Amino acid sequence: MKTNNPKQEKRIRLKRKIRAKVSGTKECPRLSVFKSNLHIYAQMIDDTTGTTLLSAHDKNFKGTYRERAVAVGKEIANLAGKAGITKAVFDRNGYKYTGHIAALADSAREGGLTF
Repeated sequence: MKTNNPKQEKRIRLKRKIRAKVSGTKECPRLSVFKSNLHIYAQMIDDTTGTTLLSAHDKNFKGTYRERAVAVGKEIANLAGKAGITKAVFDRNGYKYTGHIAALADSAREGGLTF
C-alpha cells in the first residue's frame, strides 16, 4: 500500500515487521488492535484458518478516548473468557505501545487475558 503520508507509511512498515513474527492459533489467538481518529477496535484472530474469533469496538461506550479503550480491553477479555480463551498474542498493528494501545492491553490483562 502506497500513501503520501509518511507517518502512515512508517506504521505500515512496522506492521509488516510485527506480523512476520506474530501469529495466532485457535488456542492462543492474535489480539489485533486498530485505532482511528474517533474509535478503537480489537479482534481475536486465528491465523491458521484466517478467521476472526471475537471482536469489540468502542461505539457503544461513552467517555474519553482512553476510557473507551479501557472498556474495549475489558470487553474483549470478557468475551474471550466466555469463549474459553485465556492466552493471546498481542499485535499492536504498528502503533507505539503507549497511551490508548497500552491502556487497552492493560485492561485486557486485568480482565483475565495473558500475553
